[in-house]
This record gives sequence, C-alpha cells and structure tokens, in this order.
Amino acid sequence: MKKYNIIALFIFVSGILSTNAQTIIGKWKTIDDETGNEKSIVEIFQENGKVYAKIIQLLEKDKEDKLCDLCSGSKKNKPVKGMTIIDDLTKNGNEWSGGKILDPKTGKEYKCYISLEGANKLKVRGFIGFALLGRTQYWHKVN
Repeated sequence: MKKYNIIALFIFVSGILSTNAQTIIGKWKTIDDETGNEKSIVEIFQENGKVYAKIIQLLEKDKEDKLCDLCSGSKKNKPVKGMTIIDDLTKNGNEWSGGKILDPKTGKEYKCYISLEGANKLKVRGFIGFALLGRTQYWHKVN
C-alpha cells in the first residue's frame, strides 16, 4: 500500500511541475487572424511582476522598416520593430490580463488578456469594453 502512495505522490508532483513549466515567457510567432499570414516574432518578458511583449522581428519582407504612422503619443512614427505592443498584464488565475495591446497596423490600443492553449499555443484577445467585443489571435511558440 505504501508503494502505491509513493507512486501516486510522484505522479501528482510530476503533473504540477510539468504544468508550471509551461510559460508565456519567450518568443512567439504572431499569425494575422484575418489573413492567416505570419506577421512577426514577439518576445514576451516579465518585469516587476508584470508581463510585456515587444516585436523583435517583422516577417513580411516589405515591412521590415515600417513605422507606426497611425500610432499616437510617444509611439507615433517610431519603428514597429522593437516596439512594445503589450503592456502591464498581471497574472489572474490561468490568464494574464489587465493591460493593453497595440495593433501597429491601425495604431489603436485595446484591453487585452492572454492565456496558454497548450505548451506551444497562446491565445491573445484584444477587446473594447467587454471581452466579447474584440478579436483573437493564436500565436505559436518559437523554439
């Protein structure tokens, strides 16, 4: 009986460790939800307990030097490559929320939440007001 308890404990601890090993931190390939085209590589990082994401590579060759001409404030006419597009997300259960996401194509900012849909798939939802009024993209982990 003791042997079975030890095996059950081992399986339980292994499950917890593998779940915790999954993280949103890292590099992700963005996929345009309207066209299905690969758009960029985004790096998600954590700083002072909050999560941010910046574009580190643009995958469309004709847009590598694109400026955010439709952005406002300090991001106006700045290069999209290197721009922080997700700000101030905090962990809330199984998702990160409470921050904003910038769409460099339109220059508009939206409320945002992100959650893992598996070890290599990230659900990114931008919305106005309620989460029902928005768009979802699925990003894929870059190895």
